[in-house]
Amino acid sequence: MAGSFGPLLRSLRQSARLTIEELSHASGVSVRAIGDMERGVSRGSQRRTVQALAEALELDDGRRDELADAARAGRPRTAGELPERSGWYELPRGLSDFVGRAPELELLCERGRATSADGLAPIAVVHGAAGLGKTAFAVRVAELLRDTFPDGQLYVDLRGVDPEPMAAAEALHRLLRALGLDPRTIAEDEQERAGQLRAVMAERRCLLVLDNAADEAQVRPLLPAQGAGMVIVTSRRALGGLEGVTRIPLAPFSQDESAQLLRAISEGTADSEVEETGRVSRLCGHLPLALRIAGTRLASRPGWTMGHLADRLSDEDRRLANLTAGDVGVEAAFALSYLALSSQAKEAFRRLALAPTVDFGAAVAAVLIEADLYDAEDQLDKLVELGLLQHEGADRYRFHDLIRLYASRRLQEEEPAPARAAAQGRMADWLVGTATAAGRLFEAGDGELPPHDDGLVRLTTSDEARAWLQVESDAWLAGLRLAAAAGRDQQVANLGEAMRWFAAEVQYRSDDWLEMFGLTRAAAARLPDRRKALWHMNRHVWAFLSVRSLQGEAAVKEAVERAMEVYRLADDLGATTEQADAICNAAEGWRALGAADQSLRAYSEGRELAREASYHDTYYWATNGVALALAQAGRRDEAIEIYRSLLRDIDRRSTLTIAARYSRASTLVHLSGALILEERFREAIDVVEPALGETTTQSNEVTSMLHWRLSRAYAGLGEDDEARKHLTRTLETAETYYGPWQPKYLDTARAMLAALEVRPA
Repeated sequence: MAGSFGPLLRSLRQSARLTIEELSHASGVSVRAIGDMERGVSRGSQRRTVQALAEALELDDGRRDELADAARAGRPRTAGELPERSGWYELPRGLSDFVGRAPELELLCERGRATSADGLAPIAVVHGAAGLGKTAFAVRVAELLRDTFPDGQLYVDLRGVDPEPMAAAEALHRLLRALGLDPRTIAEDEQERAGQLRAVMAERRCLLVLDNAADEAQVRPLLPAQGAGMVIVTSRRALGGLEGVTRIPLAPFSQDESAQLLRAISEGTADSEVEETGRVSRLCGHLPLALRIAGTRLASRPGWTMGHLADRLSDEDRRLANLTAGDVGVEAAFALSYLALSSQAKEAFRRLALAPTVDFGAAVAAVLIEADLYDAEDQLDKLVELGLLQHEGADRYRFHDLIRLYASRRLQEEEPAPARAAAQGRMADWLVGTATAAGRLFEAGDGELPPHDDGLVRLTTSDEARAWLQVESDAWLAGLRLAAAAGRDQQVANLGEAMRWFAAEVQYRSDDWLEMFGLTRAAAARLPDRRKALWHMNRHVWAFLSVRSLQGEAAVKEAVERAMEVYRLADDLGATTEQADAICNAAEGWRALGAADQSLRAYSEGRELAREASYHDTYYWATNGVALALAQAGRRDEAIEIYRSLLRDIDRRSTLTIAARYSRASTLVHLSGALILEERFREAIDVVEPALGETTTQSNEVTSMLHWRLSRAYAGLGEDDEARKHLTRTLETAETYYGPWQPKYLDTARAMLAALEVRPA
């Protein structure tokens, strides 16, 4: 009978001659809980509690059944028995066209069906940026687990991105009512309500979906402890302060998932529109909300094709506006996160739209918002926490494409043009200035310049400089474009001069070098120093030749013509060093064209001009070139002697300039190659092996090539084990240096290694 449980429990306790405290001690049920039961505050109790009380009271079977029946009669109804007026706790409608998320669904369903070893209710936090489909995902999990949680599936929208999120006390009240507690018995105090929820959930196999959570403080009181229930929390934040939870970060869809969703919503896509479907997917950034809106717009407009939709979305200025359908829009979803930011974080979000590359470091953010590195990282963390920014690891961040458009919109509307221009100019100045400082380390040598340390980047060695220049290569090149467009000619020219030796080392970026030296050449031409302008013209020809040599004979001839134009200008000006560089550039082109005699004459002239001007850098280059041209003409013995003579000349110097170091390294490579072609394998080994231990001449490029030379020499001697060892090192060192650009010899090295691996030792 409903309402008889309390008096019956009191009667049984008194018959057993036990106080409440003694019954509490014997059963493990708290004194307060027993008192509430006897007074009718709690009109029933859960099965395990009743069993504990019955055992402590030592009841026979009849009395046990009587107590259990009374408890069952007074127990709150299950969620399925609640009246219609309590519909706010029911799950939202699921999606009939739900796609993707298979691994995540499998993981959470497995957690929901498993029995926890420690008896704790499993809790999952599904987090990510706006528009990723967190709510739809949580509802889908609940649908799949409907039979697993027979005592109900409850849903509360915590309104986490509203100006005033739902208070935890209010959410507790709603959940307790949904679980059947009489409103009159729900405690006023938030902590007591949390205790009531834990007590009820300990006895129920329920699934709670706490949607759109604001933060840990809002969620923590709503979480059960022991029990067979489960909680799924969705939030734009990762809620890192919650312990013992399973975190499910949602990412944008894959290309296939995006296409599948678009086809499902727009009721099929013709085979001829597969490419256009891919375009729409990319323009939507594979964001489920954007894809759903795009598909809905297409489905509601019979005259549109997928291509028509793609064309509309291609307009960046109108893309966000086109991703709106009725009261649902991508921009509105982002705006909720943006409004939740502090004023400083909002400024960081807007200014980061000016970042010149897809991904960027914290230092760029610091420059844009005029903060120190630590403050910038704090603001970046806040943006990451709300899903407005993605952390790529190792101090790299990136926007989702659509969020970047939204950030750009906020920047345009909320900051005046002078402020935007000042921030962009400040960023360009910093990028170009830092790149210039890094480049100078290659020419000066480690320790020969005071360290560059502006609190954002510390550059004290060429290794540090190389790492920064390579990671930020797209950024500082973009900064150079901005500086050039702003007419900062001296700043642009300075960067070109500083980059000479870094560019020589990292030749696989030759397309970028062509653009960079083109910008610096144009800037130098507007400055008063005519000889400096010729220097920049030579560097541009060098980059032009590096690119054009891969594009056929006509392109190489054009490069040679450019070199000879600089040669004539330098001759008119009496600029001997620039003339020497120009004729050596032309010689490189003629050698690429197979014109060995013409190349030899040009290198020889460059050598004499450099000797006349005491211009060691180009003297080494030209001497190496003379030997290369001789070897190309079949005069390898003469070439070998010149290489050996050049090495002796360089080694006699007490200190080596960077030009001498590069020349020594290239001479070792060329000398050993000539010896191998002459089948003088042991001599080649004697030249190369000592050089591998010399750090002054080594880069990964040179190291890779020297190992390649050794592998060929040992293979020529039939020493397969040594050949295998050096082939392996050839490929290992090349992978850390060349990146996407691979010299042809690496393909040969791979083939040789494969052949040796199958040959008996």
